[in-house]
Amino acid sequence: MTTRCGINEYPQSRIHTPCNDTDSEGVRVSSREDSGRYRGRRRAPTPPRSRYAAVATTALVGAGVVALATAHAMPDHTSGLAALSAANLSGGSSSLDVAGRQANADRANRDAARTDAQSLADVAPDLWLLPMHSYTLASASSHAGVDMVVPEGTTYYAAHGGTVTLARWAGGYGYTVMIDAGNGTTLVYAHSALLLVQEGQHVNAGDPLGLTGNTGYAQTPCLYFEIRQHGAAIDASNYLLAHGVDIAHQSQAIDS
Repeated sequence: MTTRCGINEYPQSRIHTPCNDTDSEGVRVSSREDSGRYRGRRRAPTPPRSRYAAVATTALVGAGVVALATAHAMPDHTSGLAALSAANLSGGSSSLDVAGRQANADRANRDAARTDAQSLADVAPDLWLLPMHSYTLASASSHAGVDMVVPEGTTYYAAHGGTVTLARWAGGYGYTVMIDAGNGTTLVYAHSALLLVQEGQHVNAGDPLGLTGNTGYAQTPCLYFEIRQHGAAIDASNYLLAHGVDIAHQSQAIDS
């Protein structure tokens, strides 16, 4: 058999085999010049796209079957939801009815109080009343008015009928109501948190004027009540006592 590099010669065939030579140090090297040649990576075979479409279709069909089976197995809550909605509407209507009745009752009480005050004014045009009830008198001070200490938000009332000449902020007095009671007499209600009347409004003795606070130069929630004669402040306690109202003992002639 005759041999050439890479060729085995047989009478019946020619077979190509790699030919390896040996260098001077006895290391076998390939006679094929593979150095420096990039032959690339072999790409993995990818399945045909028709197979992906078949898998996706099968998954969607299966999910639809499961959803239909679950929906069929679940109980029908329509009647329960309808009953719950009816119960909520009934409860809401009951709450609205209660609130409406309470508002009507409050309105009736205010109307009754206004009627009583109007009746008193008709019977006794020169009626004088306490500005409020259940208060504590502050210690004597240099001013002629009285400080009636009460919780913030306590309602105070007109001590006498007249016309509201001022109902707004008044410097150190804070939110203030002033009433012209006639004959040069002015009633002052100071340090309010909220005013319930407007300037120019006519009020009767016993009508609500505002809510107490500590606005202006007040250190604690109170009502500062002052009486002026022709613009000058006078002793409010003595003036009211002469008209049947005892501020110190929280009593008034109409109650006797």
